Amino acid sequence: MSDLNVTLVYPGVAGRGFNSLKQGMDAGWISHGLASLSAAAKARGFDVNLIDLRALSGWDHFRELLAERNPDVVGLTMMSVDYNPVQRSCEIVKEFNPNITTIVGGPHVTIALGDSLRLPNVDYLVTHEAEITFPRLLEAIERGGAPPHQVVRGEPPDLDAIPFTDRDLFLDEWRKFGYDLDSPEVPFVAELPPPFLTIIAGRGCVYNCAFCKPGEDYIFGKQSRRRSVENVIEELALLRDKYHFASFMFHDDCLTEDREWVIEFTRRYREEAFDQPFFCQSRADIIVKHEDMVDRMIEAGLGGYFIGFESGNPRVLMKVLRKGTTVEQNYQAAEICRKKGVTIWANYMLGIPTETKEEVMDTVRMLKKIDPDYYSPAFFTPHPGTDLFDYVVEHNLSRISSYDSYRRNPTEPKIRGQDYEFLKWAREESQRRTPLNSVKRWLRRQRRRFTWAKLKRKLGLARPTDGADGQQRGVPVPGSVGS
Repeated sequence: MSDLNVTLVYPGVAGRGFNSLKQGMDAGWISHGLASLSAAAKARGFDVNLIDLRALSGWDHFRELLAERNPDVVGLTMMSVDYNPVQRSCEIVKEFNPNITTIVGGPHVTIALGDSLRLPNVDYLVTHEAEITFPRLLEAIERGGAPPHQVVRGEPPDLDAIPFTDRDLFLDEWRKFGYDLDSPEVPFVAELPPPFLTIIAGRGCVYNCAFCKPGEDYIFGKQSRRRSVENVIEELALLRDKYHFASFMFHDDCLTEDREWVIEFTRRYREEAFDQPFFCQSRADIIVKHEDMVDRMIEAGLGGYFIGFESGNPRVLMKVLRKGTTVEQNYQAAEICRKKGVTIWANYMLGIPTETKEEVMDTVRMLKKIDPDYYSPAFFTPHPGTDLFDYVVEHNLSRISSYDSYRRNPTEPKIRGQDYEFLKWAREESQRRTPLNSVKRWLRRQRRRFTWAKLKRKLGLARPTDGADGQQRGVPVPGSVGS
């Protein structure tokens, strides 16, 4: 066992701020990056603990925990939106003890290395993936033979060879600060009941969207890499035994891009007697072209898809965003999901560079027609490392004055040339259901509730605590949808 005391810091307070634990996805889910590094470091004998800024009351609280942990090494992960809290954290660490070695990795370090090199109080920047490189760097620091150069390039690991994600790194820390849910992560939709957790089956994406690429290629390479089905099933079996999870979500950018992997996963998932519902990310064109795969996923437990519809205008979708899908495919994919009872979580953007008001209204009209179960709008945000970021910089369009504004939020201006009062109206209008759709949704809910109640009575499963409709209090009806 190493004597080196390693503290990892999760800096994700740019959105909800301090004291935000349990408040939805961005304040109630683990960082798979840090949790994976923790597992890798622990496997090499290092003592690792966590400070999650989301659980703290403020920077003075961070100072107190630093004094309590007294680390030799502090490691931080950094997305673009985390730049300010990472900078402040490193400053406080060095004020507390200048001899502490600070290591920063994460997406922003790889896609904006020059920007990251301007961070003061950072001893090492680790680019790319770090499950192999981070433990090696710790070993070198402990031996007193740390590399003389500040930038350390990460080595891509064999995803089947690295340890499973260390979820207890977060859970054990959260419970010190009032996390009392019987769930490894915070549930976010009724279709995914607690105990709920998230899992990642692979890294990278084969598509070429202008709002994402080439940054992701810089981090993971041009091709996606996926864990074997057996490796994922093994982790799910361990998680079932440990947490008794009732549902989960795949965090992958696009799980369904590999049809053969999905088919094999659904087969093995059923063979191992899993019946927990799950959500995953997909694309409209994949859903349309592989409806039989959708059916297999439903049989295995698919509850819903996150679908990047992005825009309802052909020019914007194809020419500006380079999505590689069509508006017609957006409609067809939504119809397939609706027909099969698959919940739709709709991702879309407003205020895209060169987008006109009429083109924005095409997106509003698309959302009205699709009538998704959940809306996830964003004002287009030019993220570093992407082709659209370069376009915005080249044309002097950026209105982002702070790293905090790299949040994918639909509330503040991001670029010049857009009427954000109109966009705020369009955002609200896109989520306003038509009277006909509201009636249809009510009828579907009643039909599902009635069918479930009748099935329970037939099977003798109804309990005295059930309501008149047979639904047990506090348990979501399978297939129920959001408002």
